Amino acid sequence: MKIPYNKPFLIGKETKYIKEAIKLGKISGNGTFTKKCQNFFQETFGFKKCLLTTSCTDALEMCALLCNLEHGDEVIVPSYTFVSTALAFVREGVNIIFADSYDNNPNIDADKIESLITEKTKVLVIVHYAGSACEMNKIMQIVEKHNLILIEDCAQAFDSYYDKKPLGSFGHLAVFSFHETKNIISGEGGLLVINDDNFIKRAEILWEKGTNRADFSRKLVSKYEWIDTGSSFLPSEIIAAFLYAQLENYQKIQKKRISIWFEYFKQLQALCRNNKISLGCQIDKATTNGHIFYIICKSNDERQKLIDYLKSFDILAVSHYLSLANSPFAKKHLKNKTNHLENADKFENTLLRLPIYYELKISQVREICNHIKDFYKV
Repeated sequence: MKIPYNKPFLIGKETKYIKEAIKLGKISGNGTFTKKCQNFFQETFGFKKCLLTTSCTDALEMCALLCNLEHGDEVIVPSYTFVSTALAFVREGVNIIFADSYDNNPNIDADKIESLITEKTKVLVIVHYAGSACEMNKIMQIVEKHNLILIEDCAQAFDSYYDKKPLGSFGHLAVFSFHETKNIISGEGGLLVINDDNFIKRAEILWEKGTNRADFSRKLVSKYEWIDTGSSFLPSEIIAAFLYAQLENYQKIQKKRISIWFEYFKQLQALCRNNKISLGCQIDKATTNGHIFYIICKSNDERQKLIDYLKSFDILAVSHYLSLANSPFAKKHLKNKTNHLENADKFENTLLRLPIYYELKISQVREICNHIKDFYKV
């Protein structure tokens, strides 16, 4: 494929730092580079406590454990998201209540959240799709009014902001992904952000396989014991070393990706004005981090024809999520009382992601856009 959808890229000293980690003699978790990465997020974005994980999915599973949920509790989750957002809570035996998207934005419709809340609702999970913020003012008011735990799924939202405040700093808990498709990568990898002091101590215990190893290493207890549930959530120092090299260069990466995003936006404005496509609508006070650039086609059939048309020029454009409420698993196993989610269904059938990665040239962006314009004969 001449222009793939995504292409992982080594930006800095990834292999150098991996060799350093090996030379230091500790390549299991929670070593020098793990601490460097965690400190980076705490110092750069002001997050209270950060723990690296092997994936964003693992970070979400830690969130589910930290919430102390009981059978019959309800967790509100957007339907238009990756399966991990819901799966972590399904394992806790709770009822998943799926929420719809806005009509012009794949993010959770903040105006519809309260209608889903009952006396059993304990947690609200939001996803900042494409790195673009949800309507945080409204969401924070709802969370405070109903005393909910707020979890931000920031898998796509590294270095994105709402009202000049970094995404990941609003929720009691937040998670990030460093999968190879993300802006900042380590192949696989994730991060748990803890912004509420009440969750910090137990998070460290869960992270260390249910043991008090963190307190033992600080010499706060005399024995290293099994005291809670948990799992092996720590990534190796190899992953952390790779990630730290990327984090050192994050501003360079972000600048390039955002420039690509705005070039797409500029080039495709005419199609949008002529009502051939939609470009999605960002809310006020939200920034873009250049993670995804997507267009909204008129129908599933039109989208597939455009995918095939671009593929004929060796350009790979791809659809995205299937609405979780419509999934075979949800229909079979979840007691979901959610009404028809027309907007999540619409994005399932019409949203198309265009290629975006660090090495993509502006001239290639223009080439892609010219082919799209030709497709629509504009």
